[in-house]
Amino acid sequence: MSFAQRLALVVAAALAVSVGWRLSPALIDLFDGTEMPRVVTARGELAAEERSTIELFQATRDGVVAISTAARVVDPWTRRSYDQPAGSGSGFLWDGQGHVVTNNHVIQGASRATVALADGRRFEARLVGRDPSHDLAVLKIDAARLPEPVAIGTSRDLQVGQKVLAIGNPFGLDWTLTTGIVSALDRELTEDNGRTIRGLVQTDAAINPGNSGGPLLDSAGRLIGVNTAIFSPSGGSAGIGFAVPVGTVNRVVPQLIETGRYTPPGLGVRFDARVNALANRQGIDGALVMSVEPGSPADRAGLDPARMTRDGRLVPGDVIRGIDGAQVRTLDDLEAQLDRLSPGQEVELDLRRNGESRSVSLSVTGGS
Repeated sequence: MSFAQRLALVVAAALAVSVGWRLSPALIDLFDGTEMPRVVTARGELAAEERSTIELFQATRDGVVAISTAARVVDPWTRRSYDQPAGSGSGFLWDGQGHVVTNNHVIQGASRATVALADGRRFEARLVGRDPSHDLAVLKIDAARLPEPVAIGTSRDLQVGQKVLAIGNPFGLDWTLTTGIVSALDRELTEDNGRTIRGLVQTDAAINPGNSGGPLLDSAGRLIGVNTAIFSPSGGSAGIGFAVPVGTVNRVVPQLIETGRYTPPGLGVRFDARVNALANRQGIDGALVMSVEPGSPADRAGLDPARMTRDGRLVPGDVIRGIDGAQVRTLDDLEAQLDRLSPGQEVELDLRRNGESRSVSLSVTGGS
């Protein structure tokens, strides 16, 4: 086919299309400009629960902070050290003095931490204290005109099914709100280092990497826990999150601010974990008292420690079998019960001595 013939075919096709357009009203309608956007349907008032959630978020978001950390690394070639971004997390203002509560694992290993407020201001923070046993830490920033700190609630009357809200910094998405319910209470979580955190609140509110250290709030906007971990094979939210209960937070944080460390409640007695584990394996339930501190509440209550015979045999003294009605089978059980108490609180111990049961009352000390 010659060039002239091909050109004639192209012109004929173009004319056919042109005629088709002129003969097709549907095609003409596409370009006549008469189509308008659809009318928006009025939605009416927000539901009461929606208004409550919005108001709660607006009232509490400014008390929540975003935390970014850096770790000091050494260049293997130049031997020079520098700060390298290490991670991010969340936290919240504890008081008007600039104390910020977060998770210990958020700042662990960090050489520097930066706290960002909701108004855009950023501050270098210093570490005040930390408690790995409860995965809690306190930072401090020097800042004027701080927002109101998050209100403190209680974890004593929490019930499975009640509404909770989490505000945090998941994946660096600052001040993200998620909602859910209390899924379970008094959970235990064993960390990668083998340490067990007890008494946790379980929630299905979406918690992801970066939420750690942020507040878990009740429907009144009060702190009821500090988000600390998730259970997820994939590393993302799977609807199983855990928070340190506010009762624990309210015991630990004041000590961290005052002394930089947390000293758990005690009875004025000493235990030996290895000896106790051996006794448990031999069928002896309870916590074996190995020694009693002179002048302590346990000493005044007459607790009898174990003693060693001349031929090297251990003769048990008092074995603590219960505390305030809660059964104690192992040393871990006793420590878990003590961790719920406050210094000066009166408790009743159920003891076993020489095959006989007895009870004594004493006050809890500030340290074991």
